[in-house]
Amino acid sequence: MGRIQLSQVTKKFGDVEVIPPLDLTIEDGEFTVFVGPSGCGKSTLLRLIAGLEDMTSGTIAIDGADATALPPSKRGLAMVFQSYALYPHMSVAKNIAFPLRMAKMDQAEIDRRVANAAEVLNLNDYIDRRPGQLSGGQRQRVAIGRAIVREPAAFLFDEPLSNLDAALRVGMRLEISELHKRLETTMVYVTHDQVEAMTMADKIVVLRAGHIEQVGSPLELYRSPRNLFVAGFIGSPKMNFIEGPEAAKYDAHTIGVRPEHITVSAEAGEWSGRVAVSEHLGSDTFFHIHDTGLADALTVRADGEVGFRYGDTVHLTPRPDAIYRFDEKGLLIP
Repeated sequence: MGRIQLSQVTKKFGDVEVIPPLDLTIEDGEFTVFVGPSGCGKSTLLRLIAGLEDMTSGTIAIDGADATALPPSKRGLAMVFQSYALYPHMSVAKNIAFPLRMAKMDQAEIDRRVANAAEVLNLNDYIDRRPGQLSGGQRQRVAIGRAIVREPAAFLFDEPLSNLDAALRVGMRLEISELHKRLETTMVYVTHDQVEAMTMADKIVVLRAGHIEQVGSPLELYRSPRNLFVAGFIGSPKMNFIEGPEAAKYDAHTIGVRPEHITVSAEAGEWSGRVAVSEHLGSDTFFHIHDTGLADALTVRADGEVGFRYGDTVHLTPRPDAIYRFDEKGLLIP
């Protein structure tokens, strides 16, 4: 079990309210990701759930029981930090076993749980090594193993991949997703990387200045963003926004169109501009188009074989059924 319910939770640091009144339910077995820009309150919210920060007001229930006043050790949760927080003088086995030894668990049970975690995380070949002898990805797996052995109601991850290089990030992303499917345990995951959120989450919580802007599945947020903020945050590259007379043609204050929903051609199109930057990624090419008269720049995602170069004049056509309309408050117009 691992259902977590936040009711009217707030947090102030002095006179500064970083989490205004907030309600959120994380269902048992769900992989929920908190995303948002730096300083939006996502790590603070995770620490409130963990009990590492005191709430100013509100309640937190775990599996229906009030956990608001419980210390971290009594909440049945396990947290994995960005920094790994491993003991350098201990072996992998002893690092994984540490929370169980502190709880004075029977040695036979400790050995069973450590062996199970090592098997699940493919750490058997490294069990006697120390953290300094491991790669970043291996150290992160040890930190996750230390959480697994506690058999928690939920795992809490605070930007666990931010210290890894690009290739390791992709690998660990897949490993954590597979681990979730294998364990079927609730996971709450904080990241500033919306690609991680889109590829890992059952449910995404988009935060801005402590407020929840939208909650939904990755595809729900991608296809039906509630406002300009969510539309611009979810999707990579981000959505193009256009104001002024062009938006007024669609009875909107602002229109948005994703880079993948614009075709680029040497022939006629609805808009035109000049190629300022081309980013060739193999299967795709991102063109950054200037001098359109619509916005500072438009980004277009095209097939990797499309060969426009710096300075070329190109013509752009948005897909009519993929244009988002927003009012003057930035809210999506149905």
